[in-house]
Parts: sequence; structure tokens; C-alpha cells
Amino acid sequence: MHLIVGLGNPGRKYDGSRHNMGFEVVDEVSRENIIRFKASKFSAYAGEGYIGLLKTVLMKPTTYMNRSGEAVRDFVRYYKMPMDELASKLIIVYDDVSLPVGRIRIRERGSAGGHNGIKSILYQLETEDFIRVRVGVGGKPEQMALSDHVLGRVKGDEAIELSRSVLIAARAVEDIMRHGAGFAMNKYNVSEETKVKKEKKEDKAEDRGDLLE
Repeated sequence: MHLIVGLGNPGRKYDGSRHNMGFEVVDEVSRENIIRFKASKFSAYAGEGYIGLLKTVLMKPTTYMNRSGEAVRDFVRYYKMPMDELASKLIIVYDDVSLPVGRIRIRERGSAGGHNGIKSILYQLETEDFIRVRVGVGGKPEQMALSDHVLGRVKGDEAIELSRSVLIAARAVEDIMRHGAGFAMNKYNVSEETKVKKEKKEDKAEDRGDLLE
């Protein structure tokens, strides 16, 4: 079983904020796979279903960001997920101010990088070994507090770009489940500039007849 967790803050006042990208990605996965959320006996909305043939639980903690780990811990215990399976079966999706808008980055382990939701999960699970899908929301403008940046609503062109990122991140989650984190990292952990260069190189090779069908 896979446990897919989107991080965010509950309540309408946080809808559309940068800090709720995890919620939005998991919502997209639920729509694509017809997995319905409902209130759980723990502090989260959750839904059980299948992505392809893979049993999946989607979860959105309602503890607020800095206590996300409490809900994740409770679900890991409830489903009796062995600790050695978390590295491949637990996927956490969240916003990242260190990545530009439009980029996503997948990691198999590591520190919190200053993200309070991940700090809470690391503390509660006592392991760094779980998969992260980070959705870039861009750094804060100068003279703006970080909290105002991540909790502010996204508008205009940035909102369009972030909506695109949500769709890509949802596909990345499914690729991780079906093909593994390594496959997904090779596919998604590249910049648009690198993608363009690769496509141009392949086009030139095709023109020379280096590529065969």
C-alpha cells in the first residue's frame, strides 16, 4: 500500500495559497483516480482506492502545517506500515520556496530544508527515508515576510504556472508509484532549459539520421 500525503493548512482562508500546493496535488490525484476524501478518525481528510492496481491512501492533514507529522504518524501506525517500507511507499507532497515557480523536484530522503511540515514528519517518524515531491513556489520578494509569501493567494500568470505544476506533480506521484523514485527523478528533476537543449540535440541527431525508429 502507498500512502500519499499532501501538506497544507485547512480552511478556506488558505485555499489557493502557495503553502497549500501539497493539498492541490493530492486533490488532483484524487480526481484523476476517483478516490473520494472524507473526514477520518485521525486529524486528516483521507480516501482509500486504487491507482491502477496499486492500493493507495490519499491524505491531507488538518493539524495545520507545523504539526503535520502527528497525522502522518497516526496513519502509518493505523495501516501498520513497516518502517523499512516508508522509503518506497510514503510520498509527501509540499511547496518549496527554494525552487522557482513551475519546477518540481523529487527526493528520496534528506533534511527538512526549513519546511515546518517536513520538520514535524521527521520528528514524529524518526526517519528521513521517505519520498518527497517538492513543488516550486518561488522565493519571497525582498522586504516581504516569508509567512506572508507562502500564505498569500497566488494570482495572474503565477497562478496559471502553478496550476500547471500541480498537474505535473500529480503525474510524478503516479510515476513514482508505478516505476519507482529513480525513474521519476530522471524524468522530472530537470530544468526547462535542460529539456530544451535535450530536445534540440535529439532533433539534430534525427536530422543526421542518428536516431532509428
